[in-house]
Amino acid sequence: QGRAAAPPSASPVRSAGARPTDPCPCGSGHRFAVCCEPVLDGEAAPTAQALMRSRYTAFVVGDEDHLFRTWHPRTRPPGPYCHPGTRWLGLTVHTTVGGEEQAEDGQTALVEFTARYEASDGRGGTVVDALHERSTFVRRAGRWLYVDGEHLPVR
Repeated sequence: QGRAAAPPSASPVRSAGARPTDPCPCGSGHRFAVCCEPVLDGEAAPTAQALMRSRYTAFVVGDEDHLFRTWHPRTRPPGPYCHPGTRWLGLTVHTTVGGEEQAEDGQTALVEFTARYEASDGRGGTVVDALHERSTFVRRAGRWLYVDGEHLPVR
C-alpha cells in the first residue's frame, strides 16, 4: 500500500502561519492563495517581480526549500538562508526593469526593493532595520531565478 498524500495543512508554509485566505505577506494586496502560495508550492513565477515577492514571503514563513530552488545554482551559497529570530515587517518594491511573463530564456531583470525587519541586537534586545537591494534575475528553462543583489543605502 502507498502512503496517503499529506493534507494541505501539512505544507511547511501553512504550518508557519500563512493561510490561503490571509493577505499575502509580500504586501501585494492579494490573498496568499492567489499570490505567493502557488509559487512557494512549485509553480513558476510569471514575472521576476513575482519571484522576488515570493522569495520575500519565503523568508517571512521560513521556506528554505523555495529559497534554494529559486536561487541560481552558480551564485547560491550554502544554507540555511532564514535566520531564526528575524521577523519580516514589510516589503516595498521601488522599480522593476524587465522580467515580463513573455521573456525568453537568458533574459535578465532588475527589481529594486526595501524589506523591513526586526532582529536581535546581540545584547538581548531587538532592532528594526531594512535591506535595500537591487536584485538581478535571469530566465532559465522557462523560470525566473534570483542571481544576486546589490545592497544599496536604505532610503
